[in-house]
Amino acid sequence: MTSSPPTERTTPPGEPSGDSSRPTPRTARGRFPMAAPRVFIPAAVILVLFSATAAIFPDRMGDWLASANTNVVIDLGWWYVLVVTSFVAFSLWMALSPMGSIVLGKDDEDPEFGLKSWFAMLFAAGMGIGLVFWGVAEPLNHLATPPPGTDVAGGPDQVARTAMDTTFLHWGLHAWAIYVVVGLAIAYAVHRKGRPISIRWALEPLLGKRILGFWGDVVDVVAIVGTLFGVATSLGFGVKQVGAGLSFLGVVDEASTPLLVLLIAIITGVALVSVVTGVDKGIRYLSNINMGVAAGLLVAVLLLGPTVFLLSDFVTQIGSYLQNFLKLSFDVRPFQGEAGQSWLSGWTTYYWGWWMSWAPFVGVFIARISRGRTVREFVLGVLLVPTMVTFLWFSVLGGTAIWTEMFGGGGLIGEEGVSTDLALFQMLDTLPLGTVLSVVAIFLIVVFFVTSSDSGSFVVDMLAEGGDPNPPVWSRAFWASMEGVVAAVLLMAGAGGLAALQTSAILVAAPFSIIMVLLMIATAKALLAENRVIQRKKRKWLATQIADEVTEGLQDSGTIPAVDPTPTKGSPRR
Repeated sequence: MTSSPPTERTTPPGEPSGDSSRPTPRTARGRFPMAAPRVFIPAAVILVLFSATAAIFPDRMGDWLASANTNVVIDLGWWYVLVVTSFVAFSLWMALSPMGSIVLGKDDEDPEFGLKSWFAMLFAAGMGIGLVFWGVAEPLNHLATPPPGTDVAGGPDQVARTAMDTTFLHWGLHAWAIYVVVGLAIAYAVHRKGRPISIRWALEPLLGKRILGFWGDVVDVVAIVGTLFGVATSLGFGVKQVGAGLSFLGVVDEASTPLLVLLIAIITGVALVSVVTGVDKGIRYLSNINMGVAAGLLVAVLLLGPTVFLLSDFVTQIGSYLQNFLKLSFDVRPFQGEAGQSWLSGWTTYYWGWWMSWAPFVGVFIARISRGRTVREFVLGVLLVPTMVTFLWFSVLGGTAIWTEMFGGGGLIGEEGVSTDLALFQMLDTLPLGTVLSVVAIFLIVVFFVTSSDSGSFVVDMLAEGGDPNPPVWSRAFWASMEGVVAAVLLMAGAGGLAALQTSAILVAAPFSIIMVLLMIATAKALLAENRVIQRKKRKWLATQIADEVTEGLQDSGTIPAVDPTPTKGSPRR
């Protein structure tokens, strides 16, 4: 006789599997309005003081950020490149190892959200506004000003290939691996072990009960501040592009700073309406709208543009990315001198810092919506599917811009280079129905803006409320408002609004990068321990099955007498 082997989805002894009935921190608040004042108050004070200082002394803040970019950010390049590449290796290890079969929840639990809604929410939260802003602008920038070390002598086609390779590096596996590290650590702690939704609990396998004290508070405060700056950077990009689009269409004369601040206020107000409805309503519906509109814009550009060229370039570019993956992953450009350092800090280091500043927000959010999925499903879903869609997006929009510049008459790269804010609208204007597509693009940016703002404030509020999955409405509104305020004051700061936003994102990501390394170690430690339990149970089951089969074989051959399993009357039970 045989029995079914023990499933690989086994909760280790002594560990509770994720239980949705677990009381949230909110049930123990009593008369106090905040569940975690040691996290909420310091994070709020830091952001309020920063916003007030930037609003009162914008020039000094701009000078300070410019100095920080020169003295700090440039020196972080090697660290960011090394640590982010290690995140890719970690993610692939988690997906391909036996640990990939462990469920982020109960062993027999089904995913909370369907695949379509799950993908739409994580994609919209992870890269919404950035994709629209940089979809045309980044490939064109690299074409106009090739990265230091590019083989310019190889001709325009080699420069164009390098431009797309560099863009794919910044938006491919590395970016999503950053989200995997944080999201997997939190999802395992929350859904598998039943812990509150908080960054600190993901460090429990490494720090133990110390996460309940000062260091746990520091981790959550850093995560909140980093998230607010990361989202504020994206919101700044969004309103800059909306303002440029309105100016391009003739709706306004100039996208001035007061207009951009007004746009932030209006769209943040819309986000406030969405954030109070929670994940199952406002955020989920907006994410699906995002995906629908983005897909429509993508298909329209593909069909109205050089279709065959774009599809051919998409296939070719995937091969080029894979072929040069290791070289791109570790390239810190040490032999290009100051030009290499300056380029790295303005592009790769900035992107890795931006992604890491977004990691607490996106990590918590995708962990929140990933209950019931296996580690392998989580990693592959978060790592591969969005990467391929992102590659298609850049191949279509960026490829159309490059084709226009190289074969279609040009005009997108002026004497002073690329107009980053206007690049998308200038490219759309070269296509049939260009004005209609520009209006659709502005609408898409606004909806992405709202989705990023309400998702970000929802996650920040969960962290600030001690892991409460349903934080109070007033605090959701507070954090959503702070995102708009930070974006507005950084745009008003000197040294260039976008430069201030970029520098801030990189700086606040520096301490969180250390936390992410600890998260990676803690997750590996926890999953390896659980996998050892699984393998031990499997070996025990296998030994039992072999012993039973051997015994049956010996009994059938008559080597040993068969034993009647039914005891006779008066005989002792065995």
